[in-house]
Amino acid sequence: MRTKNKRFFVVGLGNFGYAIAERLTELGHEVIAVDLDPETIDRIGPLITRAAVADATDLETLRKLGGDTVDAAVVSTGDDITASILAVLALHDLKIREIYVKVISRDHGRVMEKLGVSETVFPERDTALGLAAKICGRSLLKYLPLGTNFSIQEMGIPNSWVSKTIGELGIRQAYDITILAIHDILTDKFYATPGPDYRLKDSDTLFVAGTDQALKRIALID
Repeated sequence: MRTKNKRFFVVGLGNFGYAIAERLTELGHEVIAVDLDPETIDRIGPLITRAAVADATDLETLRKLGGDTVDAAVVSTGDDITASILAVLALHDLKIREIYVKVISRDHGRVMEKLGVSETVFPERDTALGLAAKICGRSLLKYLPLGTNFSIQEMGIPNSWVSKTIGELGIRQAYDITILAIHDILTDKFYATPGPDYRLKDSDTLFVAGTDQALKRIALID
């Protein structure tokens, strides 16, 4: 079923904000974006619904641009933490329920959480954690931290698991992880919450969830 098109407000058009605005538009949504750099606005203007050189910390400016009509907002003001705080306050005043903020440090994230934003995104940290997990564990393909000491990872099938069923391996009991899904990369088929009779193939990858310690142990299996 097709997702209903939404209207988004994007504050700040650095690499992160620009990519978000462009991708949301490609997905068929309306995007209003603001930035203080005229060249950036000129570049993105033809690609999205509306772009304006504006101060996103000013409530009335946001209102005039249609900020009070959007479904959600993304704030990405680079290193200017003060600007991100003031922009979030202005967006709250516009009664926008979903506000997502790119943060540049743990403390920046804590401030945003205190302000009640929907979610903070720390791209540099998340990318670094994902790369560290990948290069430390030979079988790890993707890494998604969900909270303190808990993650979802995509991993290849260890050689010793090929041709065995999930039940035979007793994965949950032996390794304290949960298999959320299996992706057969040859057929591009996904199997959600596979049962104990599923026989693993060397073309499969597993999406597993568990503590960081459990996932680190399983990544070292040959």
